[in-house]
Amino acid sequence: MAGTFPGTTIEVSALTKGSSKALFDGVFAAGGITLSQVSVMTGLEPYVIQNWVKRGFLTSPVKRLYSRQQFARILIINMLRDSLQIERICGLIQIIGGKLDDPDDDLISDNELYHRYVDMLSDIRLDVVDEATVFKAAETAAQGFTERIPGEKKKLCTLLVVMFYAHGAARIRDKAVELLTTLK
Repeated sequence: MAGTFPGTTIEVSALTKGSSKALFDGVFAAGGITLSQVSVMTGLEPYVIQNWVKRGFLTSPVKRLYSRQQFARILIINMLRDSLQIERICGLIQIIGGKLDDPDDDLISDNELYHRYVDMLSDIRLDVVDEATVFKAAETAAQGFTERIPGEKKKLCTLLVVMFYAHGAARIRDKAVELLTTLK
């Protein structure tokens, strides 16, 4: 099924395990990416991304270049912002990353979380509503995750499920709007 990578405008014929890592490897082959490149790949206006930096949702780019971590965070926020209130996304980001400038307190890096989420989508469709199937896909995506503190893997699975339902809700809403326009 054709679509886009979650949170991007980048088309893909199908999401497969490792496809987002391959995408990131290509995008970041020469190092960081510029604001205009982030804007094109996400469909976000540059001022929106700059506002997220000012509001503390992500760190400032270094030498005007965004890193893999920053890009992954932008994709996660962009993917969830149509279905979750910004306060809820901030709460999710706090769970994922702790203090913005301290990577040592992160549950999981934004980069790794994004890739695990895309891998999860390669095993399950967004129209699946069976909770047991969704949790099983999250557990599969979390395989190999190393806990520093007991319970972190369960927290990661729950984060992946939250992302799945929020992303799915936005896609379902988009489909409803698309169908509504055909009634005119």
